[in-house]
Amino acid sequence: MAPPVIHAERLGKRYIIGHRRRASTARDALAGAASRMVLAIRRGGFEPRTTDELWAVKDLSFDIAAGEIVGLIGRNGAGKSTLLKILSQITEPTAGYVDVTGRIGSLLEVGTGFHEDLTGRENTYLNGAILGMGKAEIDRKFDEIVAFAEVERFIDTPVKHYSSGMYMRLAFAVAAHLETEILVVDEVLAVGDAQFQKKCLGKIDDVARGGRTVLFVTHNMAIVQRLATTAILLDQGRLVNAGPVRAIVAEYLAGAAGARYEAATRTGLPQFLLAELVDADGSRIAAPLSTDAFGFRMRYVIPQHHPGLKVGIGLLAADGTTVFTTNTADVSLQLPAAAQEYDATVIVPPDTLLAGDYHIALCIWDAGDIYDLKEPALSFAVEPGPSVIYGGHDRKGFVHVACSWTVGTSSAVPV
Repeated sequence: MAPPVIHAERLGKRYIIGHRRRASTARDALAGAASRMVLAIRRGGFEPRTTDELWAVKDLSFDIAAGEIVGLIGRNGAGKSTLLKILSQITEPTAGYVDVTGRIGSLLEVGTGFHEDLTGRENTYLNGAILGMGKAEIDRKFDEIVAFAEVERFIDTPVKHYSSGMYMRLAFAVAAHLETEILVVDEVLAVGDAQFQKKCLGKIDDVARGGRTVLFVTHNMAIVQRLATTAILLDQGRLVNAGPVRAIVAEYLAGAAGARYEAATRTGLPQFLLAELVDADGSRIAAPLSTDAFGFRMRYVIPQHHPGLKVGIGLLAADGTTVFTTNTADVSLQLPAAAQEYDATVIVPPDTLLAGDYHIALCIWDAGDIYDLKEPALSFAVEPGPSVIYGGHDRKGFVHVACSWTVGTSSAVPV
């Protein structure tokens, strides 16, 4: 059996967080400084500021084989980005070690390694050199990189004049096209132009078919199930499980959301503020019956005038399989464009879902950009209702389709 290209042994990264009460005014700050000075003189020294330890990654051990496509999943703060920075040798581990065989190309943040005063051409060569590529190697790939990024007209323009989309396209193109054995991608597939996302996915497919190893972080479980050959689930810096994609995704979804979603912060972009499960009358519920109409109420905000937005949901089965999707464009509903908070409600007809566990993904986007994607945002169970559909035993599948049946006497000659 071939040795792994990445071997992590009891890997850990610790941060020290300091605490000191913040002064509300300049006068308070000066008074506080004077008081600390007087106390220090009386005590013979300054009182040390209190600190906490934060283990962003702790006691991680795993192996990744050559040619694997690994989806790294977990909630915000699970340690995914920190782990990728350690693997990319951007951050030194506090404990344990990691052995990497081969060169790594990293796209951890849009434009990492770019200098805003340099042109797109100069940054392509600079970033390639950072990744360990020689000039001849970059020369061979240069035209392909520029064509993929769709920045031909602006390749000799300083990147500080690029739009965020141009910046992202060039950064991804450099990392994906240069010939490293390992490609590491952090969340770039979750933002930006929808067409470019498709190009990114196609490029990662090509990279994987070429035998290179890929590690990527995303909150989009559909992408994980499409691309990954293996999944790793992290929680609070620790390894929860690793293995077949479908099983790991199901484990993550089962613990990743509750019956109500509420945004922790506001991004300044169109986003969801809360979402909850409701009955047909709009009252909050915990678990609908399969025979009842029920739905989802979403509150979203548009911080600035923004025409052309769409809101949609995806209903996922327990293992992450998409059961159906629906959005405001399906019913030709044009969303208000004024800067304000809005409530949107979508109702699922009765006798649609069979009993089981489900998850809801939320998305708000326009023709060019995805502004907020939460997958999963809600998790809930559908309980069996008093229906003949079930017939006293579990029915296979996710949905009930009201099909038309006829039975008549056959005109064939009797046997």
